[in-house]
Amino acid sequence: MTHAGPLTKVGRCVFQGGNPPRNPAAARRGITVPISMNHYRVGIAGFGAIGQSVAQSLDAGLPGLSLAAVAVRNPDAPPAFAWRGEAPRYTTLERLHELCDIVVECAPAAVFRQIAEPALAAGKRLVVLSAGTLLQHDDLIGLARDSGGQIMVPSGAILGLDAITAAAEGVIHSVTMITRKPPKGLAGAPYLVENRIDLSDVTEPRLIFRGSPREAAVGFPANLNVAVSISLAGIGPDLTTLEIWADPTLERNVHRVEVESDAASFSVEIQNIPSANPKTGRITAQSVVAALRKLTAPLRMGT
Repeated sequence: MTHAGPLTKVGRCVFQGGNPPRNPAAARRGITVPISMNHYRVGIAGFGAIGQSVAQSLDAGLPGLSLAAVAVRNPDAPPAFAWRGEAPRYTTLERLHELCDIVVECAPAAVFRQIAEPALAAGKRLVVLSAGTLLQHDDLIGLARDSGGQIMVPSGAILGLDAITAAAEGVIHSVTMITRKPPKGLAGAPYLVENRIDLSDVTEPRLIFRGSPREAAVGFPANLNVAVSISLAGIGPDLTTLEIWADPTLERNVHRVEVESDAASFSVEIQNIPSANPKTGRITAQSVVAALRKLTAPLRMGT
């Protein structure tokens, strides 16, 4: 057996090539990593339920990845967090891209552009969870193209994006998404406020919206990123049909997608367990970790 250079040992971890990559967590866990593996510094913008969950996974150790920085409201007084390894640097939203190769956007939609524009202008990769906001800032796609950056939209709280993107290589006839959520998961949505819809006394499932994801992205900015993701993968935000139901009989968010295309007809449904934020499914953070893991994985599954 031959090696591509000398071996370097860090803890129980053996690296090829002399100098270990910047992944001390991997060393602590005894993972053997070739020095030729790409290494990416990850920055997290926003440190709520999703941001903390992604940070926890990176802190535990993902091959070829390290958590370099976290953007918070006040970098001089960051929130308490029990880091297992070395704590990342804390910085502002506007300067996060200077400290990392990949920016993970986990912040409110109101600050999306503050995060996205400098990162993409610098040619960085941007992992976007506020997919609905892309419809209001679609010029950023051109910015990414011109600067060599990339916008990555993980599957988030929905499944079937790989099948829809494959079907879009042919002809998709229709895409319909039906979302059902407990009333508390829709509380405060601008659409409900503007139309004076009170869900506090709902006793049975109630259809509160039927239209396009483009309309929903404005009326339900904290809830319907999944619908926009489905539309961008398929026939667009204006031709996709979306229904939103408030269902007091549910404890979980339920999304169902029905697709008719020249290649296949299919439907998928997922019941998401809410995270600490009732508007967001727990699997959302896990989809971000899965997307990051694919960047350095020797085997990648799915489209």
